[in-house]
Order: sequence, then C-alpha cells, then structure tokens
Amino acid sequence: MEAMETVEAVIRLSSLLAALGALGGAAAWCVHFLDRDRRQDKALNAIRREQSLICYGVLACLKGLKEQGCNGPVSDALNRLEKHLNQAAHDEAA
Repeated sequence: MEAMETVEAVIRLSSLLAALGALGGAAAWCVHFLDRDRRQDKALNAIRREQSLICYGVLACLKGLKEQGCNGPVSDALNRLEKHLNQAAHDEAA
C-alpha cells in the first residue's frame, strides 16, 4: 500500500512541477515580448526623428532653389512637402 501512495505522490509532484514550468515559461515569454516591444519603440522613435530631420533638410534645399529662381518641379515638390509636413504635424497633435 505504501508503494502506491509513493507513486501517487511522485505523480502529483511531477504534475505540480510541469504546471509551474508552464507558468514560468509563459511569464518568461511575456517579459521577452515586452522587452522586444520597448526596443522596437525606441528604434521607431529614432527613425522618426531622423526622417523629420531629413524632411526639414530637403525643405530647406527646395526653398533655396526656389529663391534662386527655379520653378516647375521645385515649386511642386516644395508645395507637396510643406503640405505633408503640415498634415503630419496636425496628425501628431491629435
């Protein structure tokens, strides 16, 4: 009779360990997921800042060309870029 109780105790213990292992694995996955999400957010913010600087640099170049008398595609690109930046600024505020 003692052997059966020992076997049952081993089975219960192994069930408990398996359940704890599954919970620990799920917790580790959540921590890893949140850490990766934070790193991606930082990378995306850096990319957005860089793109913003590039847009303002291109805007300055187009304005300089416009001041030198270039028309046509320069005027069109300047208007489109200013419109885009204005809409982007309003979208960020919302």
